[in-house]
Order: sequence, then structure tokens, then C-alpha cells
Amino acid sequence: MMEIKSIEKPDERRDFPRGHVEIVEMSGLVFGKATFEPGWRWTESVRELAGTDLCEVHHNGYVVDGRMRIRTNDGAEQEVGPGDVFVVSPGHDAWVLGDEPCIVFDFAGGIGDYAKAR
Repeated sequence: MMEIKSIEKPDERRDFPRGHVEIVEMSGLVFGKATFEPGWRWTESVRELAGTDLCEVHHNGYVVDGRMRIRTNDGAEQEVGPGDVFVVSPGHDAWVLGDEPCIVFDFAGGIGDYAKAR
């Protein structure tokens, strides 16, 4: 079996304030390319759509461009930037740092539910 799709022609695109996510699904893989513009913060841009106080999606991510800070519900904070691979459990906030967009590839199946209206 072989299946190939392009993120340039996503199966779905979800827009939210100061960003969007493009999603491709195939044979058990859910891949997302998220673009977060300067000034984006999960609690300000996605919380209302998600209907939760914090992001409850598990992320396996890779930062392509830009920088982001992530704070978990237990208070731990880390900064991620270009070339960083990260895993973040449900229960976190995140925000863009600086004046350039943050582009993140997400390989976790949960990205399929990201920024989806509840």
C-alpha cells in the first residue's frame, strides 16, 4: 500500500483568530500544519471554539519557523523554535513569541480535533 497527499491541498482547513490549521488524513495518520500569527495565544484565539479552559489536544510537533512558549496546567513552561521536536500532553496554553508567524507540523492524531467547534 502507498498513499501520498500534499499539505498544499489539505483535506480540511480551519481558521481561527490570528491563525489556521490545515489537515491531511490518510491510513491512520492525521497530519496538521498550523500557522500562528504574531499575537496568537490559545486562550484568546481557540478557547471559545474548543469550549475548554486549556488546550486538551495531545501534540507531537515539529517547529518549522517562528517561536512559541508553552505552559502546562502544572505551571511548567518551555520555549520551542525552529528545528525543535516536542510532545505536549493535554492541558496547556501556548502563545507566539516575536514578530514572525510560528509554523508547526503536528503528527498526533488529536490535531484532527484542533480548533473544531464543539
